[in-house]
Amino acid sequence: MSLFDYRISELHSLLHKKEISVSDLVDESFKRIHDVEEKVQAFLTLNEEQARAKAKQLDEKLTTEKEFGLLFGMPIGIKDNIVTKGLRTTCASKILYNFDPIYDATVVERLNEADAVTIGKLNMDEFAMGSSTENSGFQLTRNPWDLERVPGGSSGGSAAAVAAGEVPFALGSDTGGSIRQPAAFCGVVGLKPTYGRVSRYGLVAFASSLDQIGPITRTVEDNAYLLQVISGLDPMDSTSANVDVPDYVSALTGDIQGLKIAVPKEYLGEGVSEEVRQSVLQALKVLESLGATWEEVSLPHSKYALATYYLLASSEASANLARFDGVRYGYRTDNAKNLMEMYKQTRSEGFGNEVKRRIMLGTFALSSGYYDAYYKKAQKVRTLIKQDFENVFEKYDVIIGPTTPTPAFKIGEKTSDPLTMYANDILTIPVNLAGVPGISIPCGFVNGLPVGLQIIGKHFDESTIYRVAHAFEQATDYHKQKPTL
Repeated sequence: MSLFDYRISELHSLLHKKEISVSDLVDESFKRIHDVEEKVQAFLTLNEEQARAKAKQLDEKLTTEKEFGLLFGMPIGIKDNIVTKGLRTTCASKILYNFDPIYDATVVERLNEADAVTIGKLNMDEFAMGSSTENSGFQLTRNPWDLERVPGGSSGGSAAAVAAGEVPFALGSDTGGSIRQPAAFCGVVGLKPTYGRVSRYGLVAFASSLDQIGPITRTVEDNAYLLQVISGLDPMDSTSANVDVPDYVSALTGDIQGLKIAVPKEYLGEGVSEEVRQSVLQALKVLESLGATWEEVSLPHSKYALATYYLLASSEASANLARFDGVRYGYRTDNAKNLMEMYKQTRSEGFGNEVKRRIMLGTFALSSGYYDAYYKKAQKVRTLIKQDFENVFEKYDVIIGPTTPTPAFKIGEKTSDPLTMYANDILTIPVNLAGVPGISIPCGFVNGLPVGLQIIGKHFDESTIYRVAHAFEQATDYHKQKPTL
């Protein structure tokens, strides 16, 4: 049995009793990475020397201090678009192949203050643009449940590393489903917090009005502990919200008696495989047996979410990625004769195809003559999507549906068809457009592949999401299943 089969609270107790050391936990992580990383390829950069040095320091602290936080000594993986001081951060792009940041993201600072140990940086779709981690500029991460399948994206490395037991938890980022979708594909727990709940300072921006950092873990309880540490107001991020952070773990009561669940008919309709649909209906029966009730509702504007998202996200990406020009840091072409040529060749050689596609789409949507027709209209539709959620939440506590229309697809299956790939996020995108929180938890298997249940809550009401997710988790054993590598 691996140490990472224990929950964080159990590991904390073992540390307290001196039955294990922080060095044991870090050793466990690197041993597992050594055993399976060649197959999974979740990590882009390892932090072995510094992690072992920090583990020794924390072991000394263990002997002198009686009180320490729950994340004390816990190994963690960080998605490679979250900056880490002195530890290479590439966004899985060749344009940042040699970038070593000089500061830590706020979430990394908070983890360091909690005495967590960074194991390394995790693979992703380049600049978080993708749903399969096939768009990484460096390597292909594989799904631990089936090495011929994708782990999802863009936080595919984060979800695969947790599923493969390389780290007990990881941080990802979610712009249109990039935490929840890979969590569903890899059979782990992934939460996208409310927009503004977690600081984005130090997260390399893709689409600033949509991006949010969140935790990927084995259990709901672990997820709540991790969110507790990284949440809260940050003066370095003007979009972080001045809202109190509740004690998420105290919400895990298992009691959902009288809870009202809304199930959008659009989330179980066309495009959702019958096996996934049945898994969700079965999950709703479990929640009914625990005292909740559910009714079918409609989110009528969700059919426009995909088009709205790709216009807005690409427009913001076009602006945000203009800073990568070969002048100040990162890759610079060797073949330019003048400044304009240097800009063009640096960007054409440094960015991958998907990133270029989205920059071009976004630049077009923002251009004179098209701004009102596309970008401005998309913003108006976004408001309608947000209002749909608000209308449903007037009567219901949570919204539930599948996280993805199908289980994980095969590597290479959708790379030649970007529109089919984009449609894979159809169930997760509306949550980002509305800014509400959503979690994916395992709710079944189809042909040995995990299926994810998505639970969506009101703004800043992660506690209710956790309560429902935890109650379901305690009534089932899907979260106990592990891939055989």
